[in-house]
Amino acid sequence: MSKVFVSALLVGSAIASPALAQSGAFQKIAGGVAVTPASGPSARVEVTVHGDGIIHVVATPRDMASGPLVPSLMAPSPPAAGKFTVQEQGGYVTLAAAKSTAQIALATGEVRFLDAAGNVLLNEAGAATFARTTADGKPFVTVSQQFNRGTDEGVYGLGQHQNAYMDNLGEDVELAQHNMDIGVPFLVSTKGYGLLWDNNSITRFGNPKPYQFVGEGMKVSSGGKPGWKAEYFLDGKPVVTRQEATINYQYIKDQANWPEAAKAKTEAATGGQNTAGNAVQKQTVIWTGDVMPTSTGTHRFQLYGSSYFKVFVDGKEVLNRWRQNWNPWYANFDVPMTAGKAANVRIEWEPNAGYMALLHSDPLPVQDRNSIWFTSEVGQAKNYWFIPGGSIDGAIAGYRQLTGKSEMMPKWAYGFWQSRQRYDTQDEVTGVVAKYRELKIPLDNIVLDWRYWRDDDWGSHRFDATRFADPKKMIDTVHADHARFMISVWPKFYPTTDTYKELEAAGAVYKGNLEMGNKDWVGSGYASTFYDPYSPEGRRLFWKQIEERLAKLGTDAWWADASEPDMHSNLSIEERIKTMGPNAIGPATQYFNSFPLMNAKAFYDGWTSFKPDVRPFLLTRSGFGGLQRYSSAIWSGDIASRWFDLKAQISAGVNASMSGIPNWTHDIGGFALEDRYATKTPKPADLDEWRELNLRWFQFGAFSPLFRSHGEFPYREIYEISPEGSPMRQSMVWYDQLRYRLMPYIYTVGADTYMKDGSIMRALAADFPQDKVARDLADEYLFGDAFLVAPVVEYKARSRQVYFPGTGIWYDFSSGQTYRGGQTATVAAPAERMPLFVRAGAIVPMGPVMQYTNQDRSAPLTITVYTGADGSFSLYEDDGTSTAYKQGAFSRIPIRYDERTGAVTLGAREGKGWTGMPASRAIRIRWVSEGKPVTDTDAYDAQVTYTGRALTIPRK
Repeated sequence: MSKVFVSALLVGSAIASPALAQSGAFQKIAGGVAVTPASGPSARVEVTVHGDGIIHVVATPRDMASGPLVPSLMAPSPPAAGKFTVQEQGGYVTLAAAKSTAQIALATGEVRFLDAAGNVLLNEAGAATFARTTADGKPFVTVSQQFNRGTDEGVYGLGQHQNAYMDNLGEDVELAQHNMDIGVPFLVSTKGYGLLWDNNSITRFGNPKPYQFVGEGMKVSSGGKPGWKAEYFLDGKPVVTRQEATINYQYIKDQANWPEAAKAKTEAATGGQNTAGNAVQKQTVIWTGDVMPTSTGTHRFQLYGSSYFKVFVDGKEVLNRWRQNWNPWYANFDVPMTAGKAANVRIEWEPNAGYMALLHSDPLPVQDRNSIWFTSEVGQAKNYWFIPGGSIDGAIAGYRQLTGKSEMMPKWAYGFWQSRQRYDTQDEVTGVVAKYRELKIPLDNIVLDWRYWRDDDWGSHRFDATRFADPKKMIDTVHADHARFMISVWPKFYPTTDTYKELEAAGAVYKGNLEMGNKDWVGSGYASTFYDPYSPEGRRLFWKQIEERLAKLGTDAWWADASEPDMHSNLSIEERIKTMGPNAIGPATQYFNSFPLMNAKAFYDGWTSFKPDVRPFLLTRSGFGGLQRYSSAIWSGDIASRWFDLKAQISAGVNASMSGIPNWTHDIGGFALEDRYATKTPKPADLDEWRELNLRWFQFGAFSPLFRSHGEFPYREIYEISPEGSPMRQSMVWYDQLRYRLMPYIYTVGADTYMKDGSIMRALAADFPQDKVARDLADEYLFGDAFLVAPVVEYKARSRQVYFPGTGIWYDFSSGQTYRGGQTATVAAPAERMPLFVRAGAIVPMGPVMQYTNQDRSAPLTITVYTGADGSFSLYEDDGTSTAYKQGAFSRIPIRYDERTGAVTLGAREGKGWTGMPASRAIRIRWVSEGKPVTDTDAYDAQVTYTGRALTIPRK
């Protein structure tokens, strides 16, 4: 059929000729086509174009009514369709736009996406799977779709997860918001496309089947009897031995399974801690069992646990972890097994009132394991967006076109932040800032964590006057010391507060947690609940209360804690759902993952109304697709202070960034500590390890998008954690100062997340997609385009292996030694320095050390040029705080380096300029070559006065 004839047909009604009736039909709709497949589970497949090639697919299930499709929360305002053509040929309808092509099979409704050369990028691997389900008595479907079965591409994104893997292909990733785990159903591929799965419910990537308890699916026996042999000890003495079908102390409700005789004699009746949180009797549990596989392959296990635990398989240790008891999480391990051949599993646990469960998943066929597979528990249709990009960076840019620009952060946000859990008085807050200024250690932001209110007044947003007598004076004093003030605001309310009563009168609070009778952990415990951010009136009132009681005092930024929402920790998913809804727009199960997005919208809308000319800033513990449009950053939650957790932050941060959320951070040093660190008189060996862990974490933090120290006791201020005059203190101050020296580079990279839809923390695969060695490295990443960062994540390591991607030259930042791409080398890693490299051709603008960002806007700039390849950079500057950049009030200085001549060219200044912009400034050039690194001094090779006109500086 010719294109001309097809165009003539596409004037409205469905095509239903006798020949096509057997193979399905299609009709043109606004922006695309609708296909009525001849067979298969989908009754109707709508495929529409948005922009120049983003393609939206919605397939409604056959004979499973679930109502009209609800509006997308992640992509509420997709771009309008650009030009596209429609053609029917060979049983397919082809929808071709400027940057992508979709083909829909008329017989089945299956969709595939092609690149410009006609190669398949993304292909539905068979039909979708739908199954009837209900939520709050309303009909819905579970929905599952597999793509690219048997693929070998690299896959990144899906939010922030804590298991230390980089490439998600072949992994099972559950997207369900948790204190430390952020689910974003968006991925990018080394093939250069993005995929946004538009569903707000709990979603699984990978194996569509949930993991089961070992003993429910996989059989287990011990001593010839079914089940686990469970041995309980108190102070090393056996008290209970019994057979247990499963290991299940996963949630609060499961603690009822604990044998009475094994309960520790404490004030906490159900195990191991007194009211001060200290173990009175040491509990130990040992489980042993022979687990019997029914299939051959790699079996996947998840141990959900807290406190100290070890796992051994056939005598080999496969796990050795610790987690704080109020925040258990999953630890994964794989076991190659042969059908019919049992493996012996031994688990050793010191519960101390903790949580524990062991789960398992059978192997998938290799083709299925290596596929892209989304499964959502509650939905109305199969609903996703294909995003062409040509590269990972291009796909992220397309995602932002679809879900919203990443708002520009204020410049101070890229400086150093100090926080602790917690400052008890206003004098502590102002005293910390004053101490940093006295010691001349750079600082930009001080953070006041929770419990600045009276204990019985959570949600009132009122300070406890006995500890914070004059909050406005406190904030004014912080400002007078040239720092910003950020405060923690929870979406949580005690029903006794006037704020709760106002929200409750508007029907904008959840009642489930109150009805369940759950009490929080403050004092003897208080009843509490959260507001409903899906209610427009709820969001308005929530912000109004914050504005009147906190914003008007001069608060600069907001910390949205517990935004998963974590209404009551260690509840099961079913119990969490009871606490969360129904919300103003639908069942809690339907919207399980989107609470943090709607909560962020409350802050963003409120601030932009309150101070429309000042950039908002929100740090939120959880996130979702589209969060970046609400000027929000995320952090990795209440992580443990352990070496594994440090390593896990690297891939967690990279994948969060590859999910389209560029501003990410973590608690330097980890939030929660083992008792051996938290005591005021630690053993010398433990103190040495604690300090080295913090130093290595601080080095990594200096090269994270946001640089922020926070955690429980011991205090995390640089002058508290590192002895005066020690190498540790010198190193921490050096990295803090380096952060400020690099601020011209960092702020440009940060600004480009808005201006160019870029990312700060980047996967190696973003620049080296064909380098399969680089794809899955879990402990290296790119910081902007210039830096390769290789943190040290092992205690006492003084060297480490570094893989150098690509084929070009990489410079050691400290020594100037060079390495050729495509090789692995063992590099020095003294305790005071982290391996850090810069690629040849990079241009890195630097400034002098400042005590806070914008301390001296006219300070000289040093343009550091890494020779060995041509290079370019576009230095961005603006006033740092206003929204005037959106009207063009900024400047750029284009910089180019010509390797052949060695010359550096400063182009004519671009942009309208900005308030406070210096008319001229000294610009220095430093040419870096092998053995001639950037030093700690302000050394340079040439200097010019730049007035906005183009200049070329020959190499000296």
